[in-house]
Amino acid sequence: MASEHTSASSVEDLQDLLLESQDFESFLLDLTLYSATLLGTDAPILCAISVQRNGKAFTVASSDAQARLLDERQYELDDGPCLSALRTGHTVQVDDLRTDQRWNRYFEATRSTGVRSVLAVPIDAGGEASAALNCYAHRDAAFGPDTQAAIEWYAQSLSRPLRLALLVHPPLQQPTYPEELRAALRSRATMDAALALVMAHTRSSREAAITLLEEAARTRKVRLPALALDIVRGAAIPAASQ
Repeated sequence: MASEHTSASSVEDLQDLLLESQDFESFLLDLTLYSATLLGTDAPILCAISVQRNGKAFTVASSDAQARLLDERQYELDDGPCLSALRTGHTVQVDDLRTDQRWNRYFEATRSTGVRSVLAVPIDAGGEASAALNCYAHRDAAFGPDTQAAIEWYAQSLSRPLRLALLVHPPLQQPTYPEELRAALRSRATMDAALALVMAHTRSSREAAITLLEEAARTRKVRLPALALDIVRGAAIPAASQ
């Protein structure tokens, strides 16, 4: 992951998500899926956003069911890296859950998921709430210094749209979105398929493919998911800039 993918174009996409979302749940659901796609490299990253209000933490959206489960196990234990980030306001990084002595109980509770690395980054959600972007990966040391710095920058860019969303759309403490989740996951699968086609066609990295699609979407004045769907259906793949 490179820092240029958490640039002004990313901020504009976040603003579009907020403006076009029908409610708080759909905004956050889109946001976690967008985050997982943007932050992912050759090794996929799972993302969730947790919020704490009045001393109670809950996951408001996740990029898939496993990310949500990884959050919820921490609430059950009242301990874990993401809860620590929520409560302290500091980034928490775990390179290997199997050997990190801080989170022995959490590792035992999530051993079957195969997740090894965790990065939990606080998001400024305003005075009445705290929030965190929780990133999970299935390999050791997935969040090196450059990746951590880029994700922290990205989390800062989430602050404004998240605070606006909290003001405009009161969040539910136990969001339910089965239909929306299925649709969003289909959208994520479409995005991954489009990226794979672009990477194969242009012989480029995932990061370069994301940049190419973002530039093409801006040029054609269409949303990124719509462009990805067109490509999967057989539309011409954007040419790499020389």
